[in-house]
Amino acid sequence: MDSSNKKTIYISPVTRIEGHAKISIQLDENGEVYDALFHVNEFRGFEKFCQDRMYTEMPTITPRICGICPTSHSLASVKACEMIQGIQPTYTANLLRRLMHISQNLSSHALSFFHLSSPDFLLGYDSDPAKRNILGIAQEFPDIALRGIRLRKFGQEISERITGKKIHIMGIVPGGMAFPLTEENRKYLLEYIPEAIATVQLGINMIKSFHEKNKEMVESFATSPTLYLGTVGPDGGHELYDGKLRFINEEGIILQDQIDPSRYLEFIAERSVSWSYLKYPYYKPYGFEKGVYRVGPLARLNVATRMKTPLAQKEFEEFKKIGGGKPVHGTFYYHYTRLIEALGDVEIAEQILNDSEVTSSHIQHHGRWNYAEGIGSSEAPRGTLFHHYKTDETGKLVNVNLLIATGQNNPSMNRSVLEVAKQYVKGSNIEEGMLNRVESTIRCYDPCLSCSTHAIGNMPMEIEIFDSKGKTVKRVVRN
Repeated sequence: MDSSNKKTIYISPVTRIEGHAKISIQLDENGEVYDALFHVNEFRGFEKFCQDRMYTEMPTITPRICGICPTSHSLASVKACEMIQGIQPTYTANLLRRLMHISQNLSSHALSFFHLSSPDFLLGYDSDPAKRNILGIAQEFPDIALRGIRLRKFGQEISERITGKKIHIMGIVPGGMAFPLTEENRKYLLEYIPEAIATVQLGINMIKSFHEKNKEMVESFATSPTLYLGTVGPDGGHELYDGKLRFINEEGIILQDQIDPSRYLEFIAERSVSWSYLKYPYYKPYGFEKGVYRVGPLARLNVATRMKTPLAQKEFEEFKKIGGGKPVHGTFYYHYTRLIEALGDVEIAEQILNDSEVTSSHIQHHGRWNYAEGIGSSEAPRGTLFHHYKTDETGKLVNVNLLIATGQNNPSMNRSVLEVAKQYVKGSNIEEGMLNRVESTIRCYDPCLSCSTHAIGNMPMEIEIFDSKGKTVKRVVRN
């Protein structure tokens, strides 16, 4: 609690997330929460330093944005490049891209659930914070910890077996892929499938058990209705790699469907806020105040009509019962939907690895600069991702815009933090477990802050200097 203002609580840093952020909670004179904000204090500026580079460099540069979802960035980037060139990848290249994409999704979901969030479920929200982490899980539940590590490893192994790198992959290029999958590596990856399915199902049983034992908490945890955005196939099915945009409202009514991602600016706008480098995107037809929408696993399963694979479809049907045919708004269900997707990822990986064309050497088409603008999209683990490039006649980039999934969830993350703070933070006796519940709201969304922060034009900045006793001696504010 701030020593100079007993009515302000800071949670800094927010732990067990990717990136750096803090939460501020404002209490009134009665000790009741009246406001709470999620502050992202990282600044990336990635778009700016990509200007004047050749557009063909972007699929190699952009995976460096993030060590968690590099494949999603590379795919969105290469799709934008292929739009500029007017070409499409080969059949085998699409197979390999899909395989790498779902493997990254699986790896990220495994990290989020087993490493970052399971300490709350298994050790308890009020347990010792020094042990409430993956090391504590390894000590108390060694089998679960090992399974989570190996599941993440499987996702990374797929990328390594195709491109030679687990992180910051290099092999996705305009027109296809730079590397084929060998028969030896195909067989190796197939042998991993049964263990991966068993581990995801273990996670599903864990979260379902937690739901049953903590029903009241789960059903009341940040439940404000929002709009939802995700990509779907032609029949409305769940689609991570190459779908069209679908927006639904709070009641599940489809607002927009089968929209090509290249039209994203018709429906999404962004606005800066004074307390964060992370912008506030919103659904443009509804305006800034009413246009809050969510992306990511919860959103994707809310907008989809079915899953592609039998085991995931069975869990999907169980999930749909929660909302009684309408969208599930409870933020806690991000964990469950994350695992349903992970189960589908493993099943699809098995299907692709059994495709007779997956080891073909016909992996690339070639093209050249033909158009000045390109837009690419993919479903990153945290939600819909857009890369938008504009070039001059030489192919050099004159403008770059990256609309990141975490940024699109920013308005709802702030709303959810306020809801949970009002629910759990009471009076002057503030216990650590109360604050951990507020903090865990952000972990539901699994934000990736290092790749989501950017600003165009004026950037608000606040610097505070403290003396050795913690007293503020100077405060500088810009914009």
